[in-house]
Amino acid sequence: MVSSLQQSTLPRLDSLTGLRWWAAFAVFLFHVRNFVTLPGPVSELVRFGNFGVAFFFILSGFVLTWSWRENVGIGTFYWRRFARIYPLHLITLLLAIPVFYSFAPDPAQTWVKPVDWAILLLCLLMIQGWSRDATVMFAGNPASWTLTVEAFFYALHPFMTKVLRLLTGRGALVTAVGIVALSIIGRVIMVTDPTGWFASLPWPILRLNEFIVGMCLAWAFRAGWRVRLSVWVPASLIVGYLLGISVLDRFTLTQPLQLLMAQFASEVLLVLFALLICCAASSDLRTTRSPAFRSRFIVMLGEWSYAFYLIHATLIYLTLEIVGHRVSGLTGLLWIAVLLVGSIAAAGALHVWIERPVERFLRAWQNRKTAARQLAREARASEPTA
Repeated sequence: MVSSLQQSTLPRLDSLTGLRWWAAFAVFLFHVRNFVTLPGPVSELVRFGNFGVAFFFILSGFVLTWSWRENVGIGTFYWRRFARIYPLHLITLLLAIPVFYSFAPDPAQTWVKPVDWAILLLCLLMIQGWSRDATVMFAGNPASWTLTVEAFFYALHPFMTKVLRLLTGRGALVTAVGIVALSIIGRVIMVTDPTGWFASLPWPILRLNEFIVGMCLAWAFRAGWRVRLSVWVPASLIVGYLLGISVLDRFTLTQPLQLLMAQFASEVLLVLFALLICCAASSDLRTTRSPAFRSRFIVMLGEWSYAFYLIHATLIYLTLEIVGHRVSGLTGLLWIAVLLVGSIAAAGALHVWIERPVERFLRAWQNRKTAARQLAREARASEPTA
């Protein structure tokens, strides 16, 4: 065991919180296209905003492993994860149902579906993401399918950590590289057999590679590994790669390259996102100034990003139902700004008044129960034997 793994406290990595905001913002831009027709070049780029979800999965593995403590039991870990994600999931699901569901047999809007209580129960239990049927997977609050994936990751994390503890920092890095190699092999299988069994696996299984890579990199960081590279290097590579996919298909000679880049975008971005997270974490540990990721305002938005992610699609489609589709231009940009500000305001309210206080209450309740059980055990142990 590397000595640095025994630290009782590890530094807070504010840049990672800031990066959560930018990933959530990318997902917002991806969804807002359904409300406002964006100019061609802009639309071409923001259509990749859905990859912000992959960033969340990698970041989740990194943050959970970075903050892991040996003295936190598995029951406590699960309860804290529940307290972190479920209350806000429940509230945003209830807010989404009137927007995306109707009791009318033939709703007027294409995105509105007849009420199906069985499917909504799956959403309530956060298991709708195990289905590849879009009607089920995107049911309830459409954004919440990712919570199925996260819940699966949370369930596995304590057990995967037992395996990580057997690795040195270098071993964790080698494992991360091996997972990327397996991801590439898996992509080749899906490209050659897009309707085969492997391509049809549930998303929690297919996205597990992203979570494990994040875990491995965090373990290497706990062992002292660092990256001496500016965060702008991977950030620029990410933008450049996505621009390449958008531009190269316009030229006959580069279309084969563009197709190859598009087919393996998930694997390339897995590497680049992981590098971005490592660069940002290294920058924080060196206390390097980074206004784009570590400013107080960006970190605050990062703290609100979970609420922002869960509420923004509901607000977009609610506005679409009220005012109709908007075209690009100044009016379209103004509507995007209104939706962005409104989503941020709603996220802030949800975070301050629901997410944070309910999580604190649930964690305090669990802590009291744990303390009471500990006192009872100590009392029984101190009783004299007959």
